[in-house]
Amino acid sequence: MFCCGLLLGTPAWAAHGYALWGQLKYPPGFSHFDYVNPQAPKGGDIRLVSNLRLSTFDKYNPFTIKGSAPAYLSGLMFDSLLTGSLDETAAGYGLLAQDVTVAPDGLSATFVLRPEARFHNGAPVLAKDVKHSHDTLVGPHTSPSYKTLLADVAGVDVLGERVVRFRFKKPNRELPLTVGGLPVFSHQWGEGKPFNEVVMDQPIGSGPYRIGPVRFGKDITYVRDPAYWARHLNVRVGTANFDTVTVKIYRDNTARLEALKAGEFDLMRFFSAGDWARRVTGKKFNTGELVKVELSHRLPTGFQSYVLNTRRPPLQDVRVRQALGLALDYEWMNRQMFYNAYQRVNGLFGHTDCAASGKPSPEELALLEPWRAQLPEAVFGPMGQPPRTDGEHSLRGNLLAAKRLLNEAGWAYRDGALRNADGVAMVLEYLDSNEAGARTVTPWMRNLEKLGITLRFRPVDFALYQQRLQKFDFDLTSMAYGGTHNPGQEYADLFGSQAADTEDSGNFAGVRSPAVDALIAAMTAARTQQQLLPACRALERVIVHSHYLIPQWSAGTHRMAYNAWRLARPAAVPPYTQNPEVWALDTWWAQPAR
Repeated sequence: MFCCGLLLGTPAWAAHGYALWGQLKYPPGFSHFDYVNPQAPKGGDIRLVSNLRLSTFDKYNPFTIKGSAPAYLSGLMFDSLLTGSLDETAAGYGLLAQDVTVAPDGLSATFVLRPEARFHNGAPVLAKDVKHSHDTLVGPHTSPSYKTLLADVAGVDVLGERVVRFRFKKPNRELPLTVGGLPVFSHQWGEGKPFNEVVMDQPIGSGPYRIGPVRFGKDITYVRDPAYWARHLNVRVGTANFDTVTVKIYRDNTARLEALKAGEFDLMRFFSAGDWARRVTGKKFNTGELVKVELSHRLPTGFQSYVLNTRRPPLQDVRVRQALGLALDYEWMNRQMFYNAYQRVNGLFGHTDCAASGKPSPEELALLEPWRAQLPEAVFGPMGQPPRTDGEHSLRGNLLAAKRLLNEAGWAYRDGALRNADGVAMVLEYLDSNEAGARTVTPWMRNLEKLGITLRFRPVDFALYQQRLQKFDFDLTSMAYGGTHNPGQEYADLFGSQAADTEDSGNFAGVRSPAVDALIAAMTAARTQQQLLPACRALERVIVHSHYLIPQWSAGTHRMAYNAWRLARPAAVPPYTQNPEVWALDTWWAQPAR
């Protein structure tokens, strides 16, 4: 027998993993995950490129608020109690922990650590290190997202040298996975200093890699630990195959693309449909050294969106926010700029069972009715759809509808601009860390000009961009939110009222809604999928009809180019790979030298 997510009130037993809603795919004693090559050779190197928004780094501590840590550091250097598989959702298998027991009342989860688990300094991973990691992450010097994520953890108890128990404030089926996925680091890392002063101290983790040679501003190399404690563990078989992982830094997208073509690194993911269609070409592609692949997946669409900061007075009116969305001509952009490569995002939970459709069900209405007076009436009607400009619809019709909404909100066109009753013109600023972003914003800016609205594109360097986001000092920006099949406490960081007033939280839109708070609470408290689905669907309706976000677009594949002469990959592509670069450095291996 093997463990699934326990129903409250049933007996507890120690298990090799935990699943949120049903049985784990892999039974006790499984040999390896299906999507790895257990015979993959160790050795060689892989050269990656840093995301432009993480174009450089100034610290080794990925958990503190200030500064930027190197790309991939956390995943390569820190193990967790449980680790997920890439061919199922909402499941975790023992990594640092050899087993997990969830109490029958759902108010605690107990983990027994593996005696062989070791940190990079040779010290054993003990229960006190797990407690130290949790207590540090919810302390004053780390990102507030950890505090939100762990808000329902009442405390951590060391029950024995290798036995640790997490206590929960209320039953929440998601919490065993949440605490099981926390990075664990040694209590000796930066010992004696406040955590915000642990900046360039070498992290003491237990992951498969350590920091190797570093050239600040140019690259960082991670070196595989040949004595990695978990190298023979079933959840690690066939992974961490490269001796070195080098992450190179380039200042702009053009330089990155040309460096790929020149063979300076081995793999690059593409987000630009224009680059993919027209510029991923050249001699190395003709010879087959570089190959282009589109990898299918079964991931949620996520909700990449333009974010409207409702802390700004013009954007506090839902009619103004809706009008801005009506001026975005996605169909034209997809034809003329994106080579018809994308689909429009709709809502928060596209491509999952949580997606709302039609009118609210009786179960959804039961959650929404107590808040009717505080919600837009549209919430109680058919699920909203983004405005269209094809078929029976047109941009002109959408702009006329936007004009009516703006007039109702007290804005009228006079003296060459859209003005409020005090004569103040509506001027908004779009904040970006990349000048290339102007290309996709410009058509929207032109449409807004027809309404008398000025939208200014404001590119800044990444450090200032990050600082302004942390302080919510912007009108509009763009965010790529990842999707999930099992939404939970993390949505309190994205949309919860408390997070709206917490600097560096994920609530960039400034949502302050008791209804939203109640629906998030209902999601996190769900004990069955039948309880979860009405709550997440009701939340999606409220966010969509409140127009905090203007939906952008998503792709149904991962687009990558890689060096086939240097890299080899498993035949099976796991369907739930969120980040294909991470999948590559985790499960691919080096080709023999040609």
